[in-house]
Amino acid sequence: MAGARRYFRAALSASGLLVIILMIVFADHLSNHDPTAGMNLRSRFVPPALMEGGSWEHPMGTDNLGRDIFVRVLYGGRVSLRVALIASTLSSVLGIAVGLMSGYLRGWIDRLMLRLTDMWVSFPFLVLALAVIAAVGSTPTVLITLLTLAGWVYPARVTRAQTLRLRELDYVRASVAIGAAPLAIMWRHILPNVLPVNLVLWTLSVGTLVVIEGSLSFIGLGVSPPTPSWGNMLADGRIYMQDAWWLSVFPGAALMLTVLCINALGDALQKLGENGR
Repeated sequence: MAGARRYFRAALSASGLLVIILMIVFADHLSNHDPTAGMNLRSRFVPPALMEGGSWEHPMGTDNLGRDIFVRVLYGGRVSLRVALIASTLSSVLGIAVGLMSGYLRGWIDRLMLRLTDMWVSFPFLVLALAVIAAVGSTPTVLITLLTLAGWVYPARVTRAQTLRLRELDYVRASVAIGAAPLAIMWRHILPNVLPVNLVLWTLSVGTLVVIEGSLSFIGLGVSPPTPSWGNMLADGRIYMQDAWWLSVFPGAALMLTVLCINALGDALQKLGENGR
């Protein structure tokens, strides 16, 4: 019964996330409004369609510049999810590579990795973000680089711990005894066994990075207007909360639902993996 609930939870989370992703990907076909240039000051602060004075032409209403909230939420999701997915993937690849070498080769490489991760975790990420953005500006590429650097430590530590255990198993020792190269052993015997736990970690890190990207955009360190992202939409709408709540509520709800689906999927995958073992 518990196993069935886990499968149902995983399927439900994946389905919800798939719907969100499909809406974001096919945003061009769901609305003909321009998310950045579609300004119409005569249509400022139109309420959502279900409220008095609203229209289904703007199902989530319009913002202070008359831009359609619905299409901006969808396009903002493109930015937030693309940044989070790319950064999470790059940080996982980097972390797995470092963790494999550190855990299998040991010696000075392992000691260097441990000192580097300790130093990196203790360094304030916001200070790094401020320094880099002040020097080179705020673009999606810069944001992806920062989030990659912020996220590689955790998969590296998890992979190292798994590798330390796996390198002592009989089939790995047998490969060493017959003269297999360290790189071949890591690729054939260790990497496949550390990927499942890193898949769960990757899933959870996507949700975390969506929140971090939104936070950076909210305080002006992320994606710059007029390009929409959920974070800068929240920042733009917060001063109108009393009179036009939909400017902040809809992007905030989109961010919350996306992160909930991602985290629920990661949690379900983790429990399924534990049940499989």
